[in-house]
Amino acid sequence: MAPPPATPETRSVRLLKVGEQVRHVLSELLMRQEVHDEVLSAHTISVTEVRMSPDLRIATVYVKPLLGSDEDVVLKALRTNTAFFQKEVAGRLKLRFAAKLRFMADESFDVASRIDNLLGHPLVARDLGRTDGEE
Repeated sequence: MAPPPATPETRSVRLLKVGEQVRHVLSELLMRQEVHDEVLSAHTISVTEVRMSPDLRIATVYVKPLLGSDEDVVLKALRTNTAFFQKEVAGRLKLRFAAKLRFMADESFDVASRIDNLLGHPLVARDLGRTDGEE
């Protein structure tokens, strides 16, 4: 039987700490434009979250380009430069194993925006007991 999916409450503190360290290293590399890639240099990219596998061998990196523009192009450039990122993360964090990085688009902003739009709909606002002027 498969273990239940990990939630933030059930994930270990070590996984969260290592994930946060990986996020900081990747953010610093992108901010300082240490990657020699024209696409990555032309975009401001936010590393929103890094989720580590229980054995710390796989890091799923959630990214979002500023204003969500050219998301597919940025993801392709990140995936092309994965070897460079893995080498830098392994060298800076001194972990036993170099985590394999998987870059994914962060959809949480889109979901939050959709929920906000639904809650702003006049019929939903009426059901919640708010009028247009209230917050």
